[in-house]
Amino acid sequence: MKSLGLIELPNCTDAIEALDVMLKTADVKFLTWEKKLGGRLVTIIVQGEVSAVTEAIESAKRSAVGNIVASAVIANPHEETMKLVAISAKKYKHIFED
Repeated sequence: MKSLGLIELPNCTDAIEALDVMLKTADVKFLTWEKKLGGRLVTIIVQGEVSAVTEAIESAKRSAVGNIVASAVIANPHEETMKLVAISAKKYKHIFED
């Protein structure tokens, strides 16, 4: 079952470090990120099996450099939720193309 994991941190550097931990800890895929307040609030979104996403989020929370503003694991997200994630990812598509 696919799920989404979200973790929100206070700046880009902390968010990138958390993403690195998540990708090294569990079999999850980076989908997108959202920056708010000029990059002073960054949300990272990953996808994978529920157990992998949960482990990735918990690992990032344990090793986070900055304060975690929020985190969530959404098992079996609704298609409308996935549409919102796709809209976010589309903004950055050109960055991740090979």
